[in-house]
Amino acid sequence: MSVVRTGADGATATRSMSRHRGNRGEAANAFHYDLLVPDTETTPTFDDLGLDGRIIKALRDVGYETPSNIQAETIPLLLAGAHVVGLAQTGTGKTAAFALPILSRIDLTQKAPQVLVLAPTRELALQVSEAFERYAAHIKGLHVLPVYGGQGYGVQLSALRRGVHVVVGTPGRVMDHLEKGTLDLSQLRFVVLDEADEMLNMGFAEDVEQILADTPDDKQLALFSATMPAQIRRMVTKHAPDAVEVSVKGRTTTAANVRQRYLKVAHAQKLEALTRILEVENFDGLILFARTKQATEELAERLRARGFSAAAINGDIAQAQRERTINQLRSGKLDILVATDVAARGLDVERISHVVNYDLPTDSEPYVHRIGRTGRAGRSGDAISFVTPRESHLRRAIERSVGVKLDEMSLPTVEDVNAQRIEKFTAAISNAMEDAQFANFRDLVQDYERGHDVPALDIAAALAVLAQDGQPLLLEEAPEPPRPERHRPREQQRMATYRIAVGKRHHVEPRMIVGALANEGGLARSDFGRIDIRPTHSLVELPAELPAATFERLADTRISGMLIDLRPDRGFGPGAGTRRGRPAGDRPERARTARPADGRARKPRHKKHDR
Repeated sequence: MSVVRTGADGATATRSMSRHRGNRGEAANAFHYDLLVPDTETTPTFDDLGLDGRIIKALRDVGYETPSNIQAETIPLLLAGAHVVGLAQTGTGKTAAFALPILSRIDLTQKAPQVLVLAPTRELALQVSEAFERYAAHIKGLHVLPVYGGQGYGVQLSALRRGVHVVVGTPGRVMDHLEKGTLDLSQLRFVVLDEADEMLNMGFAEDVEQILADTPDDKQLALFSATMPAQIRRMVTKHAPDAVEVSVKGRTTTAANVRQRYLKVAHAQKLEALTRILEVENFDGLILFARTKQATEELAERLRARGFSAAAINGDIAQAQRERTINQLRSGKLDILVATDVAARGLDVERISHVVNYDLPTDSEPYVHRIGRTGRAGRSGDAISFVTPRESHLRRAIERSVGVKLDEMSLPTVEDVNAQRIEKFTAAISNAMEDAQFANFRDLVQDYERGHDVPALDIAAALAVLAQDGQPLLLEEAPEPPRPERHRPREQQRMATYRIAVGKRHHVEPRMIVGALANEGGLARSDFGRIDIRPTHSLVELPAELPAATFERLADTRISGMLIDLRPDRGFGPGAGTRRGRPAGDRPERARTARPADGRARKPRHKKHDR
C-alpha cells in the first residue's frame, strides 16, 4: 500500500502515477505514488482535477470552487482507477472526495447498480445520497437510492425494479436485499465504505465482508475512515492490496472557524441560562444537544412555551417526521433543533450558526461530531457547552483530546437580556412604520386621541402592552432558588432484561451491542445497564418501558451478521424488569459456559466467512 500524507497547512505533493488495469493479478502492486517536492505555490481548483463538466457546473451552483485537502488528493486517484484508503475526520469533505470522481465515470446506459456506498447509519446514508443527487444536478437520468432500516421495503423495491445507478445503504438493509435477491451487484463498478471504523465498532464487520464477497472482483474500492485499526487494515489487504492510502491532517479535531466556549452552571439553572443565551446570542439556526430522548422532548416543549421556535428529533421520531423537521430547519421555518447524538448523526444544514451542548458529552468523539454541525461550507460557527461543577474533569479531558482550550463565558446578566429586548422592540417599531397598514392605524390613534383626550404617548404605550400579549418586556432578577435535593435519575429508572440472539460464538463484545442498539434504536448510552454475553445469546438491561417504535427500528438490526431479535427476557434472575439501573459502563459479569450432557466442552461452529 502506497501512502500519501497532506499537512495541516494544506500543502500537497506533486504526483507521479502509473496504473495497469488488467486482471486483478496484474493490478496488484501496479500503482505507484511518489512524493516529490511539496507545491505550496498553487492551490488547485475543481477545474484542475479532470472532473466531468456537468459536475463542475453543479459545484459552481452551490458555490464550491476550491477542493479540500482530501478532495484534491483523492479525486485524481479515483479518476485514474486506483483503490483508495482515505484517513480523514468528519467535516473534511470526504463525501465529495468519492462522489465527484464516481459520478464523472458513471455509465447512464447501464440500469443495474454501478455504485454501492455503505454507511453505518441511516442518517449518514441519507446525507450521502442527497450529496450524490446535488452533485449530479446536471446529469439527466441518473438515479440514486438510499436503503436503510425504518423505511418500508415497497419504496426501495419499486426503485430497484425501475433501475438505479447508485445505491447508498446501511449494511443490515443491504444484506436483507441480498438475501431476498432484490439487489443485483453483478455489474457493480465502485464500492465505497464510508466511516468504516464506525461500521466495525457497531458490529457490521461480517456483513461488510459478506457484501464485498458478493461484488465483482474487478470493482474499484474506496474506503474512508477516521482511524486505521488492524481489522480495517486486514480488510484492505484482502480486498485491495494495491490501495493508495491518503492521510489528511488538515482537520483532525474541531474546525478552527468554530469559536468554542463553556459556561459553568448548576444543573438546576441550565434552562434559565439557556434562555438568556438564546436571547442574547445572534444566531441563525441552532442545534441543542441533550443526553436522552426524554430530555429532548421536554426541552423543546419548554422552549416553545418561552416563545422560541423549537422541535425535537430523537430515536422515537418517525423517519418521515424527522425529515420534515430537518427541512423546516433548513428552510428557516424552525430555528432550534433539540437532538440526541444518534438522531443528529449525519446532519448537514448550512444555516446552523450555533451548537449548544446542554448536556456535556462524556467523550471527545461525540463532542467533535456535535461541533462539526456548525461552521460548515466555510462559515464561522459558535459552540457553547454547559459544564456543571462535577463535569469540570470532562471538560478538561475534552480539551486535551481535541487540542483546543475552551474559553469560559459569563452568564448574560439581566441587563444584557433587557438591552437586547429593548433593541429588538425598537427595531420592531421601525419595521412597523414601513408597513402598508401604518397610515390606517395612525388615523385611528389620532381619532382616539381627540375623542378621549389622551396623549398620543400614552396611547402608544397602551398599544405596546397589547403587542406584548401579557408578557413583560423586561426581565426581572429572580430570587435565588432553593438548592435542589440531590438525585440520581438512572437509579430511579425501572430496568428490564432483554434478550438478543447473538453471543460469544458470534464474537460479540459489549461495545458492539451498545453501538448497534444506540445507533439503530435511538437509545442513549445511559439507558444501558448490565450486559451478559452468553454462548448463543446475550442479555441486556434496558429501560423497562421500551416503546413499540424502538422494537420496530431494531427489527432489521444485525450484529456480526445476525439479526438481534430483541425481546424481553428474565435472564438476570428474580426481579428483572423492576431493579434499579446501575450507571452505564459497569463491568458486566461473565457467565459460566454450560457443558453438554457428556461433560465435554465443544467449540462453536463457524461459517467460513465468519472467521
